[in-house]
Amino acid sequence: MTQLHPVIKKAVIPAAGLGTRFLPATKATPKEMLPVVDKPAIQYVVEEAVNAGLDDVLMITGRNKRPLEDHFDRNYELESALVAKGDDDRLKKVQESSDLATMHYVRQGDPRGLGHAVLCAAPHVGDEPFAVLLGDDLIDPRDPLLRQMTEIQQRTGGSVIALMEVPAESIHLYGCAAVEATEETDVVRITGLVEKPDASEAPSNYAVIGRYVLNPAIFDILRETEPGRGGEIQLTDALQKLAADETLGGPVHGVVFRGRRYDTGDRADYLRAIVRLACEREDLGPEFRTWLRSYVTEEME
Repeated sequence: MTQLHPVIKKAVIPAAGLGTRFLPATKATPKEMLPVVDKPAIQYVVEEAVNAGLDDVLMITGRNKRPLEDHFDRNYELESALVAKGDDDRLKKVQESSDLATMHYVRQGDPRGLGHAVLCAAPHVGDEPFAVLLGDDLIDPRDPLLRQMTEIQQRTGGSVIALMEVPAESIHLYGCAAVEATEETDVVRITGLVEKPDASEAPSNYAVIGRYVLNPAIFDILRETEPGRGGEIQLTDALQKLAADETLGGPVHGVVFRGRRYDTGDRADYLRAIVRLACEREDLGPEFRTWLRSYVTEEME
């Protein structure tokens, strides 16, 4: 009988970035609070964690990130006003965010990279495996990537990383994995990782995307990891050590994701994400698709 490893209960969401690519919108508003249709991007990420069974969520924040905490807190004045109006639909939407999960917050302090942000979670996580979700990657709820990753980690131990095939000319934008096939379709063994390699030096076209299920051994490695690319402590560098030496924290597997992913970290992709999600909404989609077809037709004439 296959031995199961501890059930994963905790999710970590790094959210301390400055959002400079979205200036001036992010001068006073956290990028994670930018709306994707009618919900902030960060709420989609928390909902994904909860849907995968992880309702203990630690958010790594920084300066000027207080609106994140406010969004997942109760707003009694607003709720009272909606109750007085009898606006039950909007009241339910407001309460959804505060009832989603048990939320915790810690400040990163110095912006020293993703690896350092994950290390800030060590006191909360302890010696349990945990998930890391990056807020720039939105995974469609119809594609249960994170749940698949946690199930693999329970069977195999170690760590599990989400991968995506990208064109060779784009691999320099991502962490890149060297892999070996396993008996499972779209599950690979990761033997090495490199952060944003040139196409000529990339070991594959498998790019790391923003979902990780990590063995707590990663914390000891991060404490010893020197700043790497960009002068930051890179999570990829620590994962490379895990991949190279299984005795440190078990094997490192990758799940090749072929589902629907929305990148909100880039302005153009952010706009595309809004259009795609709006088109698929039952309440907005029919009217919006009609307008969009008309607009595109006019532009092509």
